[in-house]
Amino acid sequence: MTTVRDAVFQVLRQFKLTTIFANPGSTEISFLTGLPDDIEFRLALHEGSVVGMATGWAMARRRPAFVNLHTTAGLANAAGALATARTNRVPLVVVVGQQDRRHLAHDPFLAGRLEGLIGEYPVWTNQPARPQDVPAAIARAHHEAVTAAGPALVVVPMDDWEKPAEPLRGAAPSQIRRAPATDDVADLAEILDQASNPVIVVGAGADDESSWAALVELVERLGVPVWQEPFGARAGFPQDHPSFAGHLPPGRAGVRAALAGHDVLFVVGAPVLRQYPWEPGELVPDGTTVLQVTQHADEAHNSVADIALIADPAHICRRLAERVRARDGARPEPRKAQTPTEPGQPLRPAHVFDLLAQNLPHDTILIEESPSSRPELHRRVPARVPLGFVSAAAGGLGFGLPAAIGLKLGAPRRPVVAVLGDGSSLYGIQGLWSAAHYQVGVLFVVLANGSYAIMDRLAEQSGLGKAPWPAFTEVRISEVAQGLGCPARRVTTYEELTAVLGESLPSLAQRTSPLVLDIDVVPDAAYG
Repeated sequence: MTTVRDAVFQVLRQFKLTTIFANPGSTEISFLTGLPDDIEFRLALHEGSVVGMATGWAMARRRPAFVNLHTTAGLANAAGALATARTNRVPLVVVVGQQDRRHLAHDPFLAGRLEGLIGEYPVWTNQPARPQDVPAAIARAHHEAVTAAGPALVVVPMDDWEKPAEPLRGAAPSQIRRAPATDDVADLAEILDQASNPVIVVGAGADDESSWAALVELVERLGVPVWQEPFGARAGFPQDHPSFAGHLPPGRAGVRAALAGHDVLFVVGAPVLRQYPWEPGELVPDGTTVLQVTQHADEAHNSVADIALIADPAHICRRLAERVRARDGARPEPRKAQTPTEPGQPLRPAHVFDLLAQNLPHDTILIEESPSSRPELHRRVPARVPLGFVSAAAGGLGFGLPAAIGLKLGAPRRPVVAVLGDGSSLYGIQGLWSAAHYQVGVLFVVLANGSYAIMDRLAEQSGLGKAPWPAFTEVRISEVAQGLGCPARRVTTYEELTAVLGESLPSLAQRTSPLVLDIDVVPDAAYG
């Protein structure tokens, strides 16, 4: 059995952290006794001296030093020296001992109340939720310490060290590159060239004109399919491009199935990979080499990438497009067209989305906040230009309605459509007063099913019994809108929907007053 301790030693070797500076206490015994021969130990007689020695070592070696501190008293004794390391911008990886996890709830002797103990001097602090997360947390602490130039802390309960390690990719990349090292993409180009079947996943961080242009050039040169990240708040690639494969599903099994057969995964402008329901297994298929470029350090620090670059995605993609070999004849399979919905059926979100897809102006900004019908929207309405799709990255409700107003105020020449659930719209409904008062020409498409349909589905899938919340079919968003001074129409038939969209969409860019379409729909059959 490989223990958490064994896995941590592998992390220390990988990042050249094989010298431990410490003043040991009882909560560190299970980590420090019986060290492997290649792990050196350097004792100081006070924790301030421990951190001071490590700081000098790190300055001389120009890389992080590894520090092990005792629980409360040890960390508190080191506070001044850690503040110095922070101010001197010296990276340190600091592991702090803690009492046995199994009886922390009883507040035993030497249990440390460590969170916030030394204020804001650490650049990052973490107590892993599970023992199996400790090795990756220490790897991430290395990345955080280097990127932010200061001490990064990981608190490890003393019983974690002997727990079995998990043989999965942890939430920290094997290698991170930062400018100027990110400018050399020769080895990344070689990895892509040698791949038999590479694939690209794009995300919100690539939603700008220069990134789209660079990605299109790279994709067409490689002849690879492109997926959108799960839960992407922006579109990272033109979704009407023949190489666009679709939106990755929100669970690990679905991601592995979608990416099966690809030996290199290149993730651009996205984390690797954000999920919703917990599922067992790896995030990506076994044996897949994962490359990542993101401008956001936190997305790189906790990814499962083999190589992560903290850099401008457009710049890296342009450089790669210049270097990779063209793959003549290797082209992705064309996307299957969605089966159109027919009039005469009960009005569903899919009817609305088909009509939007047919009639939306090319440069429309579409804001989405309809959780139960989002997958159907993605299948039927592609984002065709940068800022063509916007949603709330955090997942909370109340963003969509006011954000649509702000987007129209900020981009007055572009058509703006907000697709909202009736439950979602209630979280920001007062924004309609602002839209009416300031004559903001947004089309609000409210899918009114009289329920929190996504919650109903999740409750049903749980198999735990009947959901306690009622439907709210008596709520009429059109009447609420009118009460706030905003023009609104209730739509109950396909013919009404076709007519009102035909009237509204062609001149949407020039519209100077808001309009709410309160559309009676039945929920789509499935989510995901």
